[in-house]
Amino acid sequence: MRLTRLELRDLRNLAEVALRPGPGLNLLVGPNGAGKTSVLEGLHLLAYGRSFRGRVRDGLVRTGRDAVEVFAEWEREGRDGHHRAGLRHAGGQWQARIDGEAVDHLGELCAAFMVVTFEPGSHALVSGGGEPRRRFVDWGLFHVEQGFLPVWRRYSRALKQRNALLKSGAGLGQISAWDHELATAGEELTRRRALYLDRLQERLEPVMAALAPSLGQALLEFEPGWRQSSLSLADALAVARDRDRTLGHTSVGPHRADWGLRLSEKGGGEALSRGQAKLAALSCLFAQAADCAAERGDWPVITLDDLASELDAPHRERVLAFLAGTPAQAFISGTEPLQTDAPLTLFHVEQGIVTSGQG
Repeated sequence: MRLTRLELRDLRNLAEVALRPGPGLNLLVGPNGAGKTSVLEGLHLLAYGRSFRGRVRDGLVRTGRDAVEVFAEWEREGRDGHHRAGLRHAGGQWQARIDGEAVDHLGELCAAFMVVTFEPGSHALVSGGGEPRRRFVDWGLFHVEQGFLPVWRRYSRALKQRNALLKSGAGLGQISAWDHELATAGEELTRRRALYLDRLQERLEPVMAALAPSLGQALLEFEPGWRQSSLSLADALAVARDRDRTLGHTSVGPHRADWGLRLSEKGGGEALSRGQAKLAALSCLFAQAADCAAERGDWPVITLDDLASELDAPHRERVLAFLAGTPAQAFISGTEPLQTDAPLTLFHVEQGIVTSGQG
């Protein structure tokens, strides 16, 4: 994907911004609080329906205004030509259009416009809880496997129904009636997640070698959410049924799934430093972007917020060299220009105003 036009209105301190990005590296430079991150938030909002810094209603809309507006035009080289999309989001209500047609579900917008975001909280992908790691896997599957979303929705509906029955104190017969549906959808969801992580393992190896060779070889280890080696999901649900009735929720299944990253140079359970966690997380994100490109023939737009404060100079150089060797379009924010021989498009951001600079 190559973004050719981006317009933002009433997003935090950005009253009205219009950019014509370049095809490769795009650098947003300015002092702290100028609005650089807000530009990246606008891209993320269009691709995910939310900001990476919280809900729309929690300060994303400019003070005194009713809604934030994002408009983008992009090309998919060698595919299906030129596209455009717009989103108006007030926090509680939203309207969106893709290529002039109204959108009924935000998922349609998310499917059309792909963005991979690295921001100060991204280290949680490898050092935090399981929820961001499940979202990471499911995002990748959503974009590369057409049949994934119906399976995910089927499992989510069954889980919601079973949990409601457990919470209400329903009898075993009512609860067990949903176990078959939950197990059938859950086994398929787990199968897809496991295959995706196997493929991502192959994508990750060259990325880690380029970005973080000091961490050694990386192994992705999948945990399906129950003792899959000894029990089917149907059996695991049956074994846990009495406990689940006491707890009031389903304690086993893909909604409890997780994956871990084992690094050959961090043996013996040694914890990653914050900097190492950021490198490992960024490598996983780049591997996911590369997988999208391989499976769809389409690189996502990549955004890197405040890269200079997140990584030291040698690792920044590795990141920029990696990006320069791909067709990916990237947006990078920082307080100072980056040192790179790669061609880039420069934008200055100050007091909510974005202007083009020398690249």
